[in-house]
Amino acid sequence: MSSLAGRTALVTGGGRGIGRAIALALAADGAAVAVAYRRDEEAARKTVADIEAAGVRGHAFRASVDDLDECRALAAQVEAELGALDILVHSAGIASRGHGVADTDPAELERLLRVHAFGPHHLSQALLPLMRRAERSDMVFVSSVITDTKPPFTAPYTMGKAAMEALAEVLAKEERGNGMHVNVVAPGVVDTDMGRRLVRATTGIEDIRQADASSPFGHVCSPEEVAAVVRFLVSDGASYLTAQRVVIDGGTF
Repeated sequence: MSSLAGRTALVTGGGRGIGRAIALALAADGAAVAVAYRRDEEAARKTVADIEAAGVRGHAFRASVDDLDECRALAAQVEAELGALDILVHSAGIASRGHGVADTDPAELERLLRVHAFGPHHLSQALLPLMRRAERSDMVFVSSVITDTKPPFTAPYTMGKAAMEALAEVLAKEERGNGMHVNVVAPGVVDTDMGRRLVRATTGIEDIRQADASSPFGHVCSPEEVAAVVRFLVSDGASYLTAQRVVIDGGTF
């Protein structure tokens, strides 16, 4: 990958799982990296320590992306403390509870849409003025293959991710003239806490390693494999690439 030295990134949900892997990958390529977290301060601080061990600046900001005021406050903190931002990765996410449409609590639907769609809209809007100052900027949305498969009992999550992808496509068209690249990565099952819960709920398998043998290339996708695609998307190698959706599922679907 090309060097990201001199660039500054913010990764929401960056304390754990896919977000953490992305934060560390960007730091390894030389970017200063801030992570936003909602509750797990210990995990966020551990991620920041690992970022700084790579020899770059690390920061942690507490914010709930489902809250408009907190999104705006986060954007103000980023500008005040970092002074610049040219990479924004929307990785914060939560799972739905697995109910059918007939039994879904309206509050759950609203919560999922706020986290996956409203939050990224609010935060992008608040940070666009800062990101437009950069000669090149990148925004990456972490979605899911669920928007392709649309399985039963997933309506809140599927709707949230589909709305997120629509936002990304619109932003790619609106911001290209400002030097911004906007892309989506859509993983399948990934070896994270959420992925392990999903495997248990859908297959009854307690240890996700038991799913390796039936997975493409002999293993469940790792967070680092998702992060490697994000590294490319924000690199010089993707200088003429925007409005793309990269599926990371080993060719399953």
